[in-house]
Amino acid sequence: MTTPPLNDDDIERLQDLLQALPEPLEPLDATALDGFLCGVLLQPKAVPATGWLRFISDVDGRAAPDSAGLHELQALALRRHGELNLAIHRREWFDPWIYPPGDAEDGHADSSNPSESVLPWVAGFAAAMDNFPELMAIDHPELIEPLALLYLHFAPEDLEDAAALQAVIDTIEPPDNLAEAVQDIVRALMLIADISRPRPAPPKASKPGRAGKPGHRAAQRARR
Repeated sequence: MTTPPLNDDDIERLQDLLQALPEPLEPLDATALDGFLCGVLLQPKAVPATGWLRFISDVDGRAAPDSAGLHELQALALRRHGELNLAIHRREWFDPWIYPPGDAEDGHADSSNPSESVLPWVAGFAAAMDNFPELMAIDHPELIEPLALLYLHFAPEDLEDAAALQAVIDTIEPPDNLAEAVQDIVRALMLIADISRPRPAPPKASKPGRAGKPGHRAAQRARR
């Protein structure tokens, strides 16, 4: 039986559980957690839950006190991890947990700067790269462009140590709105997955005439 995807109530509960963690822990928020999970799932080698769960309750990986709330939080995160894993494996569209900024006075969200909404999600992705650097260590020419689609939402001064990435970012037209930014993110993730988590190649079809080639005795009978 497939576990249903998290709904809005589940996401709100997840956020409440994250906020309820005691100081000095610094948990991710729900949006950053979603980006973090995608970064974990795109690693070339699967990261066990024991390796990443501690970072959602504290950015430095400090242990959270054992409690029913922590267990519920981890269960919800594992459900989202499974949901994202299936979408990435199948190369299917999914909805990242990215939301517009707070409603403006006229009742409409301000979407003039998509990066304002996208940045927390990308920051979560970047946190996964910091803790699990195997993906960024891949030397592949087709990896830098999808990474640039994600990191373009950072300010240039935050990418001082990534000159090659910034050079590609400078050639990319920023998204005009939030919907376009979200599309770019999902597309970038799937392009990265093609490199770090390639799908098995389909079996090669046998060459014509080989599979049904008659044996020695059949050939002798055919000559009679």
